[in-house]
Amino acid sequence: MSSPRVQAPAVLLDLDGTLVDSEPNYYEAGRRLLARYGVQDFSWENHTRFIGIGTRETLTVLRAEYGIQAPVDELLAAKNAIYLELAGTSTTAFPEMRALVERLHGRGVPMAVASGSSRAAIEATLAVTGLYAHIPVYVSAEEVAHGKPEPDVFLEAARRLGAEPASCVVLEDAVPGVRAAHAAGMRCVAVPYAETTADEGVFRKAELLFPGGQAEFTADALLDWLAAG
Repeated sequence: MSSPRVQAPAVLLDLDGTLVDSEPNYYEAGRRLLARYGVQDFSWENHTRFIGIGTRETLTVLRAEYGIQAPVDELLAAKNAIYLELAGTSTTAFPEMRALVERLHGRGVPMAVASGSSRAAIEATLAVTGLYAHIPVYVSAEEVAHGKPEPDVFLEAARRLGAEPASCVVLEDAVPGVRAAHAAGMRCVAVPYAETTADEGVFRKAELLFPGGQAEFTADALLDWLAAG
């Protein structure tokens, strides 16, 4: 009697802060946008509260906090325009993440990007980093009903790859993403963008945690973990 077929894992990657170091660009885009509305004290520390949260959700909160009258859609369009200008020229992939993607691609492992960024931002980032050649499948929070920490982007990415959620492994840098992965019924590898958050309870629930973030993560370590099942 033949044994049941076990589906090979698919790998779903968050983009910002996980695959590429785009947070400085998002911060600068937000700072410039808020300055247009008289906000001159938006700091990096303020920005870090929203790492891992979709742009629309972030702007909804900031609009209320700073009493900005402009509609969220107007703010979203303006920030995306600023960000795209920055992303198309200065985004870099984390070296070990690039190595991982290249090796997974060489082994034929299905991959997709699942991000809270706009579709245009994902396209620009994958193009400027050259990663699109390895990861042509991507899902934006714009394309689903709810962004992270809801599971929608990961479930849609799995659907597009033809993969069962239980067979998917998610790479994430932020708490909302870890929550979203588990809500989708997927295993999660956590690579915290901010090392100081690595001890949060949500991160400790990840199936694999690199507490030191990108400074600790290696493609070899993750490939060994995947091989071990």
